[in-house]
Amino acid sequence: MTSKKRTVWNFFDRIEGDKVVWIIALMLILISIVCIFSSTSRLLVGSQTRLDIVKSQLYIVAAGLVVILVCYNIKNIKVFRWFSQWGFLISLVLLGLLLSKIDSGPIKSIELNGARRILQFGGLQIHVFEVVKVAMVLYLAWAMDALKRGALKGPKKEIWKKVMYIYAPFLITILLILPGSNSAAIFIGGIMFIVILLGGGNLRDMAVLGAAAVLILGVCYGVYEISGHKYIQRIGTAISRIGEDDNWEQQVIDAREGSDEFYRALDKIRQPYSAKIAIKEGGILGKGPGQSTQRYVVPDISEDYMYSFIIEEYGLWGAMIVIFLYVSLLARGSIIVRNCGNDTYAKIAVAGLCLLITGQAFLHMFVNADIGPMTGQTLPLISHGNSAFLCFSLAFGIILSFSRIAQRRIEREQRAAQPLLELRENVGSGLEALDDFESGQTAVDEEPAAEAEEAEEQVEPIEDDEYEI
Repeated sequence: MTSKKRTVWNFFDRIEGDKVVWIIALMLILISIVCIFSSTSRLLVGSQTRLDIVKSQLYIVAAGLVVILVCYNIKNIKVFRWFSQWGFLISLVLLGLLLSKIDSGPIKSIELNGARRILQFGGLQIHVFEVVKVAMVLYLAWAMDALKRGALKGPKKEIWKKVMYIYAPFLITILLILPGSNSAAIFIGGIMFIVILLGGGNLRDMAVLGAAAVLILGVCYGVYEISGHKYIQRIGTAISRIGEDDNWEQQVIDAREGSDEFYRALDKIRQPYSAKIAIKEGGILGKGPGQSTQRYVVPDISEDYMYSFIIEEYGLWGAMIVIFLYVSLLARGSIIVRNCGNDTYAKIAVAGLCLLITGQAFLHMFVNADIGPMTGQTLPLISHGNSAFLCFSLAFGIILSFSRIAQRRIEREQRAAQPLLELRENVGSGLEALDDFESGQTAVDEEPAAEAEEAEEQVEPIEDDEYEI
């Protein structure tokens, strides 16, 4: 049997795994490059030009593609399982360093806008919450699977193992994220809650866990009030965004233009109102690439308001394409989960990562449409942000790797299956031959075991350890 010659035309045929997920990832990356190029001049430093920004983004894209390819080429799921068990420890260390306000040697905790979310290691900056999102999804997938298989060490009673390995990490993570961002704590907590539920979490235990999370929020609010608003100040920020009664738009209209009151009120509505203006001006077809005007008004348009920028420049059609890509990822994720067989870890990991990516995307879109308070969540694999881009690249790489392993398992099962019946060589391929076959006029071989065994010997077997799932 001759192997097919490798050409450019059959390149995609040689790619394993879910090709739709590959297309989704590549499309999001291409959209990111185009949008970062024209989205904002705020990223420019000194004498930099937009070409310098594109070069920087291309370096991050290249690094992200390397991450995807490395994960994609890992053929044994045991590797991911081993790394996943350290997800909570990694999150705990990073969050601990962040809250400790460390400023020693090459490690530094950076405060921006009254919140600590970034750790600097030498010249490398890491947005800790982006790492925690992916790490905790993988950790909980490992913990739920290990609990089901009886592989967790510790107390004999299952409930205490749940508390030690699942419930306590869930609550600790939320508690450590809260001082830096209420919205991130709620969003990550919600994703972790769904992951535990998907893993077979007991409904009664989940109710208690949800109540405990609400209690943590109440305690933090109590500390904020008792301390005279000195501690956990992000609680106050969240309360002001949710329960703010001030009509800043009316204050802008009533205040004397150029006065302190005018600019104070204008600053309050600048970003959300400019984002809505961008959506309105985009219309159906958009203004065209590089024609955005709100990019000069919204300082975070390349991050928190990227979706508004896409609508302004590419219109409703561009916005629908982005929505279609994220919805397609969720749909393909469900197919991959079904193909993962009985491996609980693979199922939970794929489902959790797809929900994380899609959930954050739609949360970003809701904020851009002024549905709910501002959360600061970026558009996955499109918005500017090195740590976020690399972490979501890792998520895509894991999804693609699991889809590849699942595909190999299905192919192995298909090769091992015996055909129900084998047609004789004298059966034609035309419509008349098909009619004869269906009417029973064509003879068939009811015992093709010898031919099947001979054909199976020609197929190179796949080792179970190499493509285990």
